[in-house]
Amino acid sequence: MAKVSSEQLGTEPIGQLLIKQAVPASIGILVMSLNILVDSIFVGNWIGSIAIAAINVVLPVSFFIGALGMAIGIGGSSIISRALGAENKQKALKVFGNQVTLTLLVTISMVVVGLYFVDDLIPTFGGKGAIFEPAKIYYVIVVYGVPMLALCMMGNTVIRAEGKPKFAMNAMIIPSVGNLLMDYIFIYELDWGMYGAAWATTLGYFFCLCYIVWFFLSKNSELKLRMTDFGLNRSILREIGSLGFVTLSRQATISIIYLLMNNILFGLGGEAMVAVYAIIGRMLMFAFFPVFGVTQGFLPIAGYNYGAKKYPRVRESINTAIKYAAFMATLVFIFLMVFPSEIAALFLSDKPDMSSVELAANAFVLEHTPFAMRWVFAATPIIALQLIGAAYFQAIGKAVPALLLTLLRQGFFFIPLILILPNFLGELGVWISFPIADVLATIVTGFYLRKEVRNTLLARST
Repeated sequence: MAKVSSEQLGTEPIGQLLIKQAVPASIGILVMSLNILVDSIFVGNWIGSIAIAAINVVLPVSFFIGALGMAIGIGGSSIISRALGAENKQKALKVFGNQVTLTLLVTISMVVVGLYFVDDLIPTFGGKGAIFEPAKIYYVIVVYGVPMLALCMMGNTVIRAEGKPKFAMNAMIIPSVGNLLMDYIFIYELDWGMYGAAWATTLGYFFCLCYIVWFFLSKNSELKLRMTDFGLNRSILREIGSLGFVTLSRQATISIIYLLMNNILFGLGGEAMVAVYAIIGRMLMFAFFPVFGVTQGFLPIAGYNYGAKKYPRVRESINTAIKYAAFMATLVFIFLMVFPSEIAALFLSDKPDMSSVELAANAFVLEHTPFAMRWVFAATPIIALQLIGAAYFQAIGKAVPALLLTLLRQGFFFIPLILILPNFLGELGVWISFPIADVLATIVTGFYLRKEVRNTLLARST
């Protein structure tokens, strides 16, 4: 795949450029999502369905801490893209240095807090009954590696902001492949159970961090940091914080949703119902990889050209990204509607020596997952507009509308729906909350994006 420099973000044809940016991002997200998916399949087949539920309980906590790095990365990378577009490399360097320092300070502090309150956090996020002990084993080991994950997520966004999508793709592939290899060794060969699953995940983070550090020390990166760049700058921190808060708020909302969903579903069907949501959650991460890839590819293109005041190219990038993402989302929708039972069966063990409890849990999961999956993904074809619209405001540095649009689906619509509808409709109320929230969020996002294009991009193009 051709190499893309930051200057090319402002000169190459948008369609061709978006493919160059989005394909590596999609491949990276695909491999990362496959890692999560296959990891869950391994855990389900080699340990059991309760183990999948245990990992699902831990994910919101570890992902939130890791998401601090993503928030700092995306917030700073928006500034870096615009600074490179405006040919202000010194600002780009200072922003990157501040990202590194801030990521380390914040995530290490959060790990200390997370370990101190471990016995309270796990039950709060749904780790009750038989789920608690395996969840605690997994949590304690994985949390130690989360600062490495945060640095990887931060560094990956900066690599993409430089216009180096292939290297960003590699940074996502390496930990995924490493994790799966370690899964096979630790769980299957050494029979370490949940300990093996946790250590495999943590080592995957370590492999990724090694690659990220190599990239920035090598000649491949334009950003060569000096010691002075690591000193925190108040104005840069404010700018990173205002834009990164968008991503952090989204991830915090996801963690809240996991907390609510795990507890609501545990009340409706116990550990087996939590396992159903765990499978749905893995598919939500996996199935949208091409749409997320287009969104990630769109961000540096929109940010660079906005910084360079090439507003027609920004407008073209929005339209092209929405078309590409909508096409991919429709393909995903068709696949999930046709094969939900086959997908659910992949996660379940068929070992002959299973106990009656495990057999009953598997039967419950296999019966309920296809029904849930069809409802959860019912509005998939329209999500492209929602994702690209929110990403646009983040790319150009407009933090408030980016924050509001990002939180629309999950915060303003989905959370109230799952608190209300299950009281009247039970399990169905949980699952139909997903497409209702998607439709409402897409309508609002479309309205504001159209208004922004008309009042800003078209007005400044004339």
